[in-house]
Amino acid sequence: MPLFVMYGLDGPRGADIRKETRPAHLAWIASLAPRVKVGGPMLAEDGAAPVGSMIVLEAADLADAKAVLAEDPYRAAKLWDRIEIRQFNWIAP
Repeated sequence: MPLFVMYGLDGPRGADIRKETRPAHLAWIASLAPRVKVGGPMLAEDGAAPVGSMIVLEAADLADAKAVLAEDPYRAAKLWDRIEIRQFNWIAP
């Protein structure tokens, strides 16, 4: 199955939304095993503060990826100001 990457940048309430929604988000991620290949927060230049998220998901096609990723509790909580979902060609390693 093809891979798709979701890249989301946090909105101004990102830290609060992450704190409130993290348990539900992690449970959702776990429910998708083994379709989620990699995922986690993107960090600010300080290497500590989350500023966004990235998820690589296996899906049948772009429509399937969008449908699955729309169910993320972070998305429902409006964590991200902007997201992009693109097909990803994993080459290395």
